[in-house]
Amino acid sequence: MDKLPIKEIGCQVFILYRLYTPCYNNIMLKVQIKKLAHGLDVPAPKYMSDHAAGMDMYAAVSAETIISPGEWKLIPTGFAMAIPEGFEAQVRPRSGLALKQGVGILNTPGTVDADYRGEVGVILMNHSQKDLVVKRGDRIAQMIINKIERVIIEEVSELVDTDRGSGGFGHTGV
Repeated sequence: MDKLPIKEIGCQVFILYRLYTPCYNNIMLKVQIKKLAHGLDVPAPKYMSDHAAGMDMYAAVSAETIISPGEWKLIPTGFAMAIPEGFEAQVRPRSGLALKQGVGILNTPGTVDADYRGEVGVILMNHSQKDLVVKRGDRIAQMIINKIERVIIEEVSELVDTDRGSGGFGHTGV
């Protein structure tokens, strides 16, 4: 273990140690998953490769579910979770489904807050021209855990000016 700089958290001081673990920042965050009764046989979210940023999520539908072109449906995952305070889960589309079947997620990225304890659902959207059939155990989305920062909003009468100013939505060209 390598000794890292001292970090102050509130009134407590901690000396941090680097643990050599198979992750990018050498710190493993634990997220608790509770499988629900209708999802006991569905895999829990999992990384599909050593360097995957997102964990694949699986459909816990009770029967084949058809999503017609242009429609969207809430697909159950069969699990609830406890995300540590200061973090969120983002639910994002799987690139293979988007490219090969025209499937996306309606509220991309979907956010799961740290204080939410209900079932995680995925709002799948069918952008293709043919019916999408979702089967039990299908990989339907990916989930990424991110650190978040809470801020204090300060209302002001003027903002500090920048070279960009209010230019947006393609202001630098196409």
